[in-house]
Amino acid sequence: MKAKIAALSIVAIALIAIFMMIDAGGNWDYVLPRRAKKILAIILTGCIIAFSTMIFQTITNNRILTPSIIGLDSLYMFIQTFVIFVFGSTHFTLMNNNVNFLISTGGMVLFAGLLYKFLFKREGQSIYFLLLIGLILGTLFSSLSTFMQVLIDPNEFLVVQDRMFASFNNVKTDLLITSFVLVIGIMIYFWRYIKYLDVLSLGRDQAINLGIPYDFVIKRFLVVIAILVSIATALVGPITFLGLLVANLAHQFMKTYQHKYLLVGSALISVIALVGGLLIVERVLAFSTTLSVIVNFIGGVYFIYLLLKENKA
Repeated sequence: MKAKIAALSIVAIALIAIFMMIDAGGNWDYVLPRRAKKILAIILTGCIIAFSTMIFQTITNNRILTPSIIGLDSLYMFIQTFVIFVFGSTHFTLMNNNVNFLISTGGMVLFAGLLYKFLFKREGQSIYFLLLIGLILGTLFSSLSTFMQVLIDPNEFLVVQDRMFASFNNVKTDLLITSFVLVIGIMIYFWRYIKYLDVLSLGRDQAINLGIPYDFVIKRFLVVIAILVSIATALVGPITFLGLLVANLAHQFMKTYQHKYLLVGSALISVIALVGGLLIVERVLAFSTTLSVIVNFIGGVYFIYLLLKENKA
């Protein structure tokens, strides 16, 4: 297992080194700081998406689900559209990335907290009921966003449209420090609960029989997922299939149930996919398409493959 982690680490480091040094032309003082900020944002985003999806799939015991099913991506777009609809695209909350980041993150965490508090008020509430409610609310947020987008000025709509799709060529690097501080704080908080993931992957009844405080732990995990997803979305925008892709590839490559290896493996695969994909988009395809389009296309095909595979099983 350690050999697989080492192999993934070598590939990831090699791709990062190529990304940093290719076509620098000796202008290291100009090139390196800019590429370093971009690569740090991409690594952070990749790790966050891999972590959140792996945890989400474990607690739902389903490998074809991602956190976007509970409506967090739709809520992000609703908040962005609502701010533009009410205040306009030149308002301070949109022009200042840190303020916009805190509003979006706070809104998503508040939504997740209220949703989980309401649904877990009664003991024994199924997590699939939560997914169903999240799916309905996600559709509601998406419909409200579309309604407001139809009413706003076309120039304002262009600003909304710019935030509807993930962009790895325009990462908000000024959010890096805030994001790193939040992620480090979450990792310190999350560390005490990581030991429960291996047992939770057995299913709800087995976890309860083995003494896991199921509802208590699940609520903490879901809040952690909400914060991680909101950070990743604020950095690059909504991206649907990356988590699904890297989490399942990690399961197939690592072939273990131990999450201490799966979490690291999925994070490394995510970094390899993003940095390698960005190199292909920039150096081979000459920006004729975007990385998010390629990731969503490959992820969508892989999602169909997983559905057909589960159907045959």
